[in-house]
Amino acid sequence: MLINCVVYQNGTKLRDIPVAEISDYVIRPDCFVWVALRDPAPEELEEMQREFGLHELAVEDARHGHERPKIEEYGDSLFVVMNLVEMVQGDLHVGEVDVFAGKNYILSVRSRSQQTFLGVRDRCEREPHLLKQGAGFVLYALMDAVVDRYFPVLDSLESELEIIEERIFSKGSARANIERLYELKRKVTDLKHVVAPLMEAAGKLHGGRAPTVCANSQEYFRDVHDHLNQINASIDVIRETIGMAIQVTLSMVAMEQNEVNKRLAAWAGIFAVATAFAGLWGMNFKVMPELQWEYGYPLALLIIAATCGFLYSRFKRSGWL
Repeated sequence: MLINCVVYQNGTKLRDIPVAEISDYVIRPDCFVWVALRDPAPEELEEMQREFGLHELAVEDARHGHERPKIEEYGDSLFVVMNLVEMVQGDLHVGEVDVFAGKNYILSVRSRSQQTFLGVRDRCEREPHLLKQGAGFVLYALMDAVVDRYFPVLDSLESELEIIEERIFSKGSARANIERLYELKRKVTDLKHVVAPLMEAAGKLHGGRAPTVCANSQEYFRDVHDHLNQINASIDVIRETIGMAIQVTLSMVAMEQNEVNKRLAAWAGIFAVATAFAGLWGMNFKVMPELQWEYGYPLALLIIAATCGFLYSRFKRSGWL
């Protein structure tokens, strides 16, 4: 679906135009065309390909979607793939935005996401002196908007990790904590797969041999690259903390099992002594004098009870019971 198709002249919005007129404006050196699509049909992409002269391989990637974040050069144009992430009812939802950037045009194709870039367009139109730079600055603005939306997701994952850490030492919560930690680890890994490739690709847009489209906006792309580095470092810290939390939780499980084993062993020892005394006096030999003694039975019970009581007190003081 076509969101908007706008032509700008010297950094100022000229007017909205129909798709059929795009090719008339992209050939004008003082004009710049910005088109936004959402979940387009194959026919719409084919029409854009004809109007902008897009490379067929880039169009094929945009048509199929589910691409890894990347930046590819096709002559004087760029094809940029970025992932859009957002938390939806506690789950990490990943969409995609593909950006075609040429000398006098920007085409953004958004898929599987409800996030919009209306704020990006408003921001650019409020800064005509920067919008005058053309595709390079708009590409930066789009990338910056995408990357800025990673920070709330990162904060949400960090908050979730803090909540789990507070429950690690609660008795009886080990299984639930392990399940939540592994679910959180999956989300963090998904975010890592979004950020790391884009960070690597964004490094090509500043310094050294920067693409022609980005030649006048390198300092802005360096800022985006720094933000991605920051996010990537935070993700690595979260992953390490999750690993440590899992180890601590497993250690707590082992300690709880050890406590149970000690209690069982203590009670087994107590009953073993009682069983030994009962077995000794149960042999019924005639020469055993206590068998004929009036107080033999009560004395046997008293000895058994005293011995078991002594063992219980010793186990209690040692922390086994």
